Amino acid sequence: MKTEFADVNETRKNVHVEIPSEVVDAEIERHARDYSRKARIPGFRPGKAPARVIKARFKEQILHDVAHDLIPPAIDEALREKGVEAVDTPDVRDVTVEEGRPLTFTASFDTVPTFEPGDYSSLALRRPSSAVPEAAVDQAMQRLRERAARFEPIEGRGIDHGDTITLDLVRKDSAGASDTHTDANVELGAQANPPGFDEQLLGLERGASKTFPIHYPDDYSIPELAGTDVEYTVTVKELKRRRLPDLDDEFAKDLGEFETLDALRSRVRHDLEHEATHAADRGVRAELMKQLAARVPFELPSSLIQRELDRRIEEFASRLVDQNIDPNEAGIDWRAFRESQRDVAREAVGAALVIDEVARREQLDATDDEVEREIARYAERLGRTPAAVRAEIVKERGLSRVRAGLRREKAIEFLMARATIGSDT
Repeated sequence: MKTEFADVNETRKNVHVEIPSEVVDAEIERHARDYSRKARIPGFRPGKAPARVIKARFKEQILHDVAHDLIPPAIDEALREKGVEAVDTPDVRDVTVEEGRPLTFTASFDTVPTFEPGDYSSLALRRPSSAVPEAAVDQAMQRLRERAARFEPIEGRGIDHGDTITLDLVRKDSAGASDTHTDANVELGAQANPPGFDEQLLGLERGASKTFPIHYPDDYSIPELAGTDVEYTVTVKELKRRRLPDLDDEFAKDLGEFETLDALRSRVRHDLEHEATHAADRGVRAELMKQLAARVPFELPSSLIQRELDRRIEEFASRLVDQNIDPNEAGIDWRAFRESQRDVAREAVGAALVIDEVARREQLDATDDEVEREIARYAERLGRTPAAVRAEIVKERGLSRVRAGLRREKAIEFLMARATIGSDT
C-alpha cells in the first residue's frame, strides 16, 4: 500500500492512499461469490451464475462494498505507520475503484501535535471568597419565610396592592384572536404582570368583571408583544392576602428538626457556606481552564470544536426534556444558541488538550480499581447496581471515556498542586 501525507495546517492533514490492484481484485472476487450465493439470476440455478455475470449485474454494489471494506483499515494502517492519531473520523473523498486497478482515495483528518504545556508553577490563580455575610443569611431566612407564607381570604373590600387574585381572564389581540385562562392567580406587584394591568384591578371586588385595554411599549421584554394593544376581560373570583409567619422558635419547629430559631439560622449558614465553598472551587477551576486554553500554540481542530458544540447543545436539550419541555417547542433559535456557545466551547477544547498533554507527559492514568469505583459511584447516584451500569457502559463502548475522565481529573489535581493560588478576602 502506498501513502502520501500532506499538511493543510498544523492540525489538518491529508493522506492519499493507493491500495494495490491485486488486493482490490481479491476483494471483488470475494464479494462476487457472496452475491452469487444469494442472487437469483434468470437462466441459472442459485449459486451457478458465472462470476462475469454476477460482476456485471451487481457491479455498483460490489464496488461499493469493496471500498467500504478496504478504506477504513487502510486509513488505520496509514495513520499507525505514520505515528499520528486522528481526533475524529477522517473525511474520505476522490474514491476510485475498478477491477484490475488500484483503489485510490484521499482522507482528510484533524490531529493534535505534541506541544509544550508550559511551566506549571507559573499558573497564578485566585480563589473567590467563600465568606458568607450576615445579609446573605438574612435573605435566605426571608426566602424560607416567604415559602411558608399562607394565603388568607379577604372579605369586605376591593383589590389592593399586594393582594393575590384568582380570576378568569380573556385576552384578545388587535386581530381579534383570543385565549382564555380559567382560575388564573395574579399577585399585584409581580414583575411579570403586563404594564398597567395592576392599576386596572384596584378596587374590584369578588364577582366583579371589567374589560380594559393594555398597550405594550415598543421596548417590552417579550418581542411578540412589544408595540401591540391587547384587550383584557377579567372576572374576579377570589381575593387573598399573603401572610408571612413570624421568624421565631415556632417557625423553626414547623420546618422540622429545629428546636429554636438560632438552630435554624445556624443550619442555613452552614448550607450557605457549603455552597460558597463549592462555588469558590468552581471559580478557581474555571480560571485554571481559561489559563490552560491560552497555552495551546496552534489553531484548534475544527472537528473538536464542533463536537464540543454538539455536546453542549445535547446537554442543554436534555435538561429541557428533564423539565418536561419539548426542545422543538421551546422557542429557541438553536443556530444562534450554538453560535453563542462557540467561545466557551473553544476554551473547553483548548483546556482539555493541555490537560491531556500534561497527563501524557507526567504518565498520569486511572487504574482499573479507580475505574470500578467511579462506576460504583455513578451507579449509586442512579440507584442501580454497579454490575448493571458497567454492562451498559461496556455495551456503549464507554469504558475508555470513564478512564479518560479520571485521567483528566488527575491531571487537574496535579496542576492545582503546582499552581500558585491566592485568595480573595
